[in-house]
Amino acid sequence: MEKEIQRTVIYDGKIMQVTREEVELENGEHAYREVVYHHGGVCILAIKNHQILLVKQFRYPNRIETLEIPAGKLEANENPKDCAFRELEEETNNRAREMKFIMKVLPSPGYTSEWLYLYEAIDFEEVDDALEGDEDEFIDIIKLDIDEAYQKVLSGEIVDAKTVIAIMYAYQQVHH
Repeated sequence: MEKEIQRTVIYDGKIMQVTREEVELENGEHAYREVVYHHGGVCILAIKNHQILLVKQFRYPNRIETLEIPAGKLEANENPKDCAFRELEEETNNRAREMKFIMKVLPSPGYTSEWLYLYEAIDFEEVDDALEGDEDEFIDIIKLDIDEAYQKVLSGEIVDAKTVIAIMYAYQQVHH
């Protein structure tokens, strides 16, 4: 275990706080950790008729377009399941009857506290009165056969970690 000695907040923003922390290591030595504290997020595996629902969007940090499962940030103290219903609807205009929890994962435990909660949308359909999406998100909805999505993971065309996990999970469910 590492023990926090001192914490300096470098940035305190809307979706994250960045700190530089001095810690005491197991051997008594001191080291520094740069940490991004984040409320976490949800991601949604939505499959119907062997087709997985994906969103194509530009991701600024890497300057690339990605294919991802629908996902979004948790508000402070928000229930992840409630967030999953909201994000599926905002990003894809689909409303689910139920959300089944699959797992929670640490997307990058070396520098962020973020947990991602993966849900499977159960009995979903497109609706006309869907919640409005975020005004700074420009999303194209893509439907891919689950086997084709799996091949895109293996070829390196799908690189988003949460999406890779969801597709591998879904492919295994379908084929085992």
